[in-house]
Amino acid sequence: MRQLCKHFGHKVDAWFGEDSGYIQFDFGRCELRAADRALSLQVSAADQESHERMEHVIGSHLERFGRRDELSVAWQE
Repeated sequence: MRQLCKHFGHKVDAWFGEDSGYIQFDFGRCELRAADRALSLQVSAADQESHERMEHVIGSHLERFGRRDELSVAWQE
């Protein structure tokens, strides 16, 4: 969570605390919650295209950062 927020924080509004954070893009927002060995992500956007873009941007970066640990992202409706 920290790495993801720091990465995007160079370009957009992002913040993280001990167990939560957010990343705010022009096209949507991602809320992050950290728990034992799990990171929950909730994305919101004005339309379906932007929502899918949010999932792709956040998911691809997170998987790349966690590649060494074989991290995978599974989105749910």
